[in-house]
Formats: sequence, C-alpha cells, structure tokens
Amino acid sequence: MRLTISFVIALLASIAICGQQPLNLIPYPVKVEQLPGTYVMKNKMTFSSAFPAQEQSRVNAYLKDQLKKNYNIDMVEAVKGKPADIILFARRMPTSGKIAYELKVDKQGIRIDANFDVAAFYAVQTLLQLLPVEGGVKREIPYVTIFDQPRFDYRGMHLDVGRHFFPVAFIKRYIDYLAYHKFNTFHWHLTEDQGWRIEIKKYPKLTSIGGWRNGTIIGRYPGKGNDNISYGGFYTQEEIKDVVKYASDRFIEVIPEIEMPGHGSAAIAAYPWLSCFPKKPTAIPANMISTKSVEEQKNGRIKLVQETWGVFDDVFCAGNDSTFLFLENVIDEVITLFPSNYFHLGADECPKTHWKQCPRCQQRMKELKLKDEHELQSWFVQRIEKYLNTKGKTLIGWDEILEGGLAPNAVVMSWRGEAGGIEAAKQKHKVIMTPGNPVYFDHTQSLNEDSVTIGGYNPLEKVYAYEPVPKELNEEQSKYVLGAQANVWTEYMMNTRKVEYMIFPRMSALSEVVWSPKENRNWESFEKRLPAQIKRYEKWKANYSKAFFDLKATTLPTGNFDGVLWKLETKQPSTEIKYIEHFAGRPYELKFTEGKKYTTPVPLSSTRLMAAISMVNGNSVSNPVYQNFLFNKATGKKITLVNQPSTKYPGDGPFTLVNGVQNEKGLARSKEFIGFEGTDCEAVIDLGKDEEISVIRAYVFEQKASWIYPPSSVLYYTSDDGINFKQITDGNYTAIVPNEPVRKMDITFSKRKAKYVKVLIKNFGVIPDGMAGAGNKPWLFVDEIEVN
Repeated sequence: MRLTISFVIALLASIAICGQQPLNLIPYPVKVEQLPGTYVMKNKMTFSSAFPAQEQSRVNAYLKDQLKKNYNIDMVEAVKGKPADIILFARRMPTSGKIAYELKVDKQGIRIDANFDVAAFYAVQTLLQLLPVEGGVKREIPYVTIFDQPRFDYRGMHLDVGRHFFPVAFIKRYIDYLAYHKFNTFHWHLTEDQGWRIEIKKYPKLTSIGGWRNGTIIGRYPGKGNDNISYGGFYTQEEIKDVVKYASDRFIEVIPEIEMPGHGSAAIAAYPWLSCFPKKPTAIPANMISTKSVEEQKNGRIKLVQETWGVFDDVFCAGNDSTFLFLENVIDEVITLFPSNYFHLGADECPKTHWKQCPRCQQRMKELKLKDEHELQSWFVQRIEKYLNTKGKTLIGWDEILEGGLAPNAVVMSWRGEAGGIEAAKQKHKVIMTPGNPVYFDHTQSLNEDSVTIGGYNPLEKVYAYEPVPKELNEEQSKYVLGAQANVWTEYMMNTRKVEYMIFPRMSALSEVVWSPKENRNWESFEKRLPAQIKRYEKWKANYSKAFFDLKATTLPTGNFDGVLWKLETKQPSTEIKYIEHFAGRPYELKFTEGKKYTTPVPLSSTRLMAAISMVNGNSVSNPVYQNFLFNKATGKKITLVNQPSTKYPGDGPFTLVNGVQNEKGLARSKEFIGFEGTDCEAVIDLGKDEEISVIRAYVFEQKASWIYPPSSVLYYTSDDGINFKQITDGNYTAIVPNEPVRKMDITFSKRKAKYVKVLIKNFGVIPDGMAGAGNKPWLFVDEIEVN
C-alpha cells in the first residue's frame, strides 16, 4: 500500500493549529513575539544596509539569490533618501560581544539589526523560514519581533568522503543544508584506508594510486564477497578552493581532516616506504579481497588501498623521519587551501602491532625514554602539533589523543562516549562533543531498518534530547565545551540520496540542540514544527527518513509468564493500526486492509510472523513493521540475571533473552541484544514447571572491529528447585558457526526433566594485541536463549 507521508504532514499540521502553534522555525530562536497581521512581500523589494559594503555583500547576495529562486522576488538597492522594504542595520547587542541579531517585521517592512555580518546572515535564514514553504505567489510574513543568538560557538556537521566519494556539486549542496540550519562548521574527512581524496602536488601518487581501490565488500561487514569494481575519485586543489569559498560565502568554516598515524592504508599503497614494513603485503581477508588485488599482489604490487571496513595494522611508521617530512609537506599544501585556524589529524584507532615489531619505532622509544607505544603515539601527535602551531594552526584530534599524554594546545573531539570530553575539559582543554550515541548519523534511525547501516540506533528523539555539556562538569569546566557535531561515516552510503536519508530529519534536531537555549528546547514544540520542515526537504527535493512516523513495536512478558505480548504505539493521532498474523503453512499475504484492528497488546504463544501498519481511511501513513516470533520452552518465561547489562546496551532487560525475537541484522538491531562490558552473562530461566528438555542454545554476536567478542566458554546447568544446579557434562557441544555475525552455541544431551535452566556465558577476557581496542575488556553481546 502506498505510503502517504504528505497526508500525515497535513494531518499533524492541522492538529497543531488547534493549539498554540509556534512559528515553523528550526532552530527556534531565543525570543519570539508574534503580533497580529502579516506583511506581504512585493515583486520587487528594495534593500538598504548600514553595514560596510564588504561586510554585507555576502548577506545581500545570498538573500537576493534565495528570494529570486524560491519566490521570484527581485531585490534591488533602495534609492538614497527613500525608505527601503528590507533594512540591514549594524547595532551593538547586549551579548558581551557574542553574535546576535534582532529581526522585526511590521507594516513598515523588514528590519534586521545585527552586530556582525554573520549574525545578519542567520537573521536572513530566519526570515526565509518565515516565508511560506510552498514559495510561488504566496509571500506573506507574520508580524514578529525576534531576538536570537547561538548557544554554542561550534556547531558542526562532518562528512566522510574516504569510504565513498561525492562530487563537488553535492558537497556544495551539503554546505547549503548546513547554512540553512545555522551550523557554522563543516568537518571534511578527506583521507582514509579506502581512499585519499585531496590532490597533493608534491605526491601525485596519493590520488593516482591512493585515490582508487580495486573493489568494495558487498553488504554489511564482514560482507558477502567483493564487487570487483574499481572505485575512487579525488578533489583537485582548485575544486577544494572553490568549495571553501562557497562555504565562506555562507559563513561556514571548513576544517580538513588528514588521518594520521592510523587509517593510512591509501597513502601507504601510494608510497610503501611510509609503512614500518614496506615489503609486507597489505592484509585483506580472503573473502573480502578483489580478484584484481589478488593478481596485483602475485605480480609484486603488494601495498593496496583497503577494500573493506575496519581498523588495520599498517600505519604510518613513527620511527622513520621520512614519515614526518612527508606529513609536513602534505600539511604545507593542505593549509594553503583551508584558511581555518583548525587542522584535524584524526589520531584515532591506531593499532600498535607494527610499532611493537618495528626496530626503528622501538629505537625511537628507547631514545625518547617512552614506556610504551601509547606514549609513542602521544609523541607522534605532539610532534605534528608543534609543526602545526608554527603555521598558526590548532590541532583537533579524536579522543584517543588523550592516551599517553595530551598535546599541549590540542582540541579534543569526544566520540567514544563523553568520557574523553569530560577528562579533557577537566584538564582545561577545549572539547567538541560528538559521541557515537546519539550523534553518529551513520547509525540507523529506525528499528524497522530498510537499508544497510553500520548498526546502532539513534532515532530523532534521542538526538533532540542530547545535552552537549555533561553533568559531570562544573560551571568553570563547562566553558571548555565549544559545542557539538554529528558525524556522517559513509561505509554504507554509496550515493548522495543515502547521505540525505541518513542526515534528515536528525540534522534539524541537532541544529536546535546546538543553537537554542537549553531551557527553551521542547520536544512537543519541535514535533509541531517538524511537518513544515519536512515540506522544506521535499521542496529541496532532498531524500529523508520517514522513521519518525513509524509504529513503535515492543515485546513484553505476560503477567503469568505463559507467552509474550506485542505492543504497538504510534505518534500519529487519529490513525488506525491494523495488524496481520502469518502462521506457517499459510500463503504470505499482507493485505492490511483486511487485517485486525489493534486495540490492546496482542498475546502470542506460538511461532508466527506479525506485521502492522498505521492507516487513515484505508491509506497507509507509516512504513510497515514486521516481527518474527520463534517460540521454544523458554520463550516468555521468568528470567533473572546475576550481572546486569551495560546501560549502553540494555535491550529490554533480561527479558530480551527469552522474548522469542532472534536478531537477524546485527548491530542495526542492537536493541535485540544485551551487552556486557567486560563481565559474564549468567542467566537463570524458570520454566514454570518440570519440562522434558534435551537442547539448550545461546545466541551470541561477534564484531571484533567494534570490540565485540565471542565468549571464552558457555556452561549449561539444570535444577529442580532453582537453588541447587548441576552442570550438564554429558552432552554434545556444537561448534560455533563460523563467518556468521550471530552465532549459536548449544549443547544436546539425553532427555531429562528440569524446572530451571542456568546458562553461564563467559566473557572473552582481554582484547589481544594487534586488534582494535587491544588491552581493553571486550563486549559480550547475547541475543536469545532457547530451551527445547
């Protein structure tokens, strides 16, 4: 059935009008006073400015272009001595030098007072949002007085072009999205293991060789093979200059990121001497490597651009002075292209395996009296920072730069949660908050995943609820939090439409988080303004996720533990939920118009497929939601855990292990796991009565690149009273199924009766050397426990 999102938008908008409807502005200003009446824009609007010509030129040009393109309004300079329809006036604001503006619309026309041209530009964005979304001949603006200023100085969006490359036209479009939402920073991730994307004239092989890979893995990591299609591209220095100017004209600062010392496979493929071991072949797993790369390595070209995702041992050699000469030469060319005061060098996910084996790196450590390779990385970063400082640049790095000692003037980007940002702020270092949960926009925003993502679940509501200043910081320490940014890693974004789908509408939510005062943010108000924003996406012909309109499905235990309940919820008032039950042996038909009307949670006691959708007058207004339920003797039963799961991956609590839902999509459905950070999973299931059983099976998840490891062992026990348990030692264990992210670990034994079952799933222990996260305690992810 066709999805009618426009119908939903109209429905929600009409409902909002019944109450006190805020103006459809995102991000919402500090103070808004709406008065009776509207101002009608004319076909030709006159404009005057008290700003110096150079300062107001970008503002004037942008407004003129937008009015003509979207509303066919011509903007001309007013005749001297005559009143203008739009007035831009330079005025000091009561903000202690911070940028701010006041926008006033009344019968006289439109007046913008601003203390800087960038503040005037933000006022223009607000003015454009006051105009009707539809554009065309309807050009009325409500009488209004708005005072506004941003909460944070740093309001950023990131884009990775290393995994997948996007043309200059889209980069400019992306910058337009940032400008509209009043972001002021574009973090451009230009180099990666899978591709070097910026022309460096001194080292042409960086793009002629490092800019191209021989193939790409198919599907979600670890993939289903390689597509064997040559892939790549890069930006010339002239194109970079063009993008930087385009951004500057929209008051957006572009920060380049050149990854070092890790994520250097593409550079090493171009210049193998950058590696600790130039004659050691690039390691690509056999099931992920292209046929062309296999042939090239046989014929002597052993260093390759990576074709799969993850973290790799082949990093820049810290013991080779030529490495630093190379990097300094690269930096010299990059900084001429980017006037930003900041330079991002990454410094994340750098395995130390090769450094530990490299004689030159070990000699360097000995000479510098460094105790370990973490200190070697710190020395590497500090050496690069000193060079950047001589060029007038400030270093930004991911929070790994804290390890081994923080570079003196560095800014920390906290991505592995907030701990790094908290630590850095307490050390009086500036911080940009960008934690994976909730501002990694490569994570799915729908539990009903309709395309491949890297995993995780960051819905719109979670993004809007994010507070960039951690509660662990006091008032003085909080001043070191510059702001926040969302990261867009593109492993699974092969085209521009997918990028748009992943950022919208979450970018709108984040824009309000970083702009509007904390005390003014209100989810209910944002919900009412969102339909108009979605109309804007459609006007831009931008792709966007409709997850906001989806049904929320939850599996719950019954009161007497004799099955499960399927609960459905909708954000959309006045809609009807229809559901279908599909049993084995019946034709697979999903005719929702013939489905049952949902009123209360649906009780289930046997295996089946459930499907549901929201409808109005026979039309669907949400994506369908599906759920397979696979029943066994443990499904829906009472379960207790000795160790509670991490708050980062709590699932639905212990019930997650017996709810009949088996994970089929890895981290994209992380809610279907419970995660234990360095601890064991010990679960006791009360079957309710003596049951004859002969199989117990546990489902676990493995993704070592994400620090998620299989257990070291699984032990199974039975009991009659829930107190005295006896280990099953006479059964046959099934080996873990290889090459499958979700693995079964089971035991088959002679039939016996038991009322209680205990499963002890032991954590792997410590991540071994050479692996991502080496030396740390790994995650243990458990999905379902079956008893049959």
